[in-house]
Amino acid sequence: MSVALVTGSGGLIGSEAVRHFAGLGLDVVGIDNDMRQEFFGAEASTAWNVARLTDDLGGAYTHHSIDIRDRNALAKIFQRYGRDIAVVIHTAAQPSHDWAVRDPFTDFDVNAGGTLNVLQNVREHCIEAPVIHCSTNKVYGDRPNSLPLVELETRWELEPDHPYYNGIKEDMSIDACLHSVFGASKVAADVMVQEYGRYFDMKTACFRGGTLTGPAHSATELHGFLAYVMRCNMERRTYNIFGYQGKQVRDAIHSSDVVSAFEAFFRAPRSAAVYNLGGGRHSNVSNREAFALAEKITGVEMVTEYREANRIGDHQWWIGSNEAFQRDYPDWKQVYDVPMILQEIYEANVDKWVPQA
Repeated sequence: MSVALVTGSGGLIGSEAVRHFAGLGLDVVGIDNDMRQEFFGAEASTAWNVARLTDDLGGAYTHHSIDIRDRNALAKIFQRYGRDIAVVIHTAAQPSHDWAVRDPFTDFDVNAGGTLNVLQNVREHCIEAPVIHCSTNKVYGDRPNSLPLVELETRWELEPDHPYYNGIKEDMSIDACLHSVFGASKVAADVMVQEYGRYFDMKTACFRGGTLTGPAHSATELHGFLAYVMRCNMERRTYNIFGYQGKQVRDAIHSSDVVSAFEAFFRAPRSAAVYNLGGGRHSNVSNREAFALAEKITGVEMVTEYREANRIGDHQWWIGSNEAFQRDYPDWKQVYDVPMILQEIYEANVDKWVPQA
């Protein structure tokens, strides 16, 4: 028996990983206690996704509703499967800047402590298993905001001759910048994943994601940019724009493209690898441009409200470079771009996201 163990298995990337690795013939063990509902409220619950995974995959999927902060409960799972665990995909996290400020203890315990718990269990029970960690571009703090950005009609942009025009690379410093409480906890997790790779000679990778997106997102205001844009449009909600004239740029990568990168690493793992992973120049959009695309899909105008203050530590412009990952894994290819992503999100939710009476 070969087992893929997935933390955060009810979330966007976790559930995509469950389906993908089950499709490869692995038995998948999922860990998710629906903390997303505690973070963001009932509309962000992942329970529906867990139920769908269980129904669709049957015996190929086993779910455990435990907290990654619970060391004893987590250890029992690892002890049970032991060296049958062929890969660990760690997606469980507290993912919001704003929420982290409300409860920094929980944020750090989940993001940093939970990651350490996963790593130590791999070391003790299945040290040969590659560990794939969902990190974030927020480990770079607000350093990208120091780039010489130019204001265009619908977005902020770099000049084409800038070294990072085709995407920010992993050589960008993470020091001497503002990270936010969330960003700091994710830095701690990111560095610990690298350290277990180097110090204990484990196979580990930090994937520093841009905007990870797709139809399985339980979209809410504090997390889930593109899905939340489409949800607001479809439900006639007001979308709050936070600063930068709504011209802030995000690269967006579909969850399917993310987990295909995970598979590539699983098949040829390395030690202490670090990769930016996002939409790059292939798939990026500003708030204003996303609104226009959503309106084109639905034929309905966005309802927005502008707030002058940007979120603390938020990126004014982020397009990441996938060059390092593609150099190591040249067979990996991106499929989705932003219009495709928004169209799929719309089609997946057209019967669910309707205007409230």
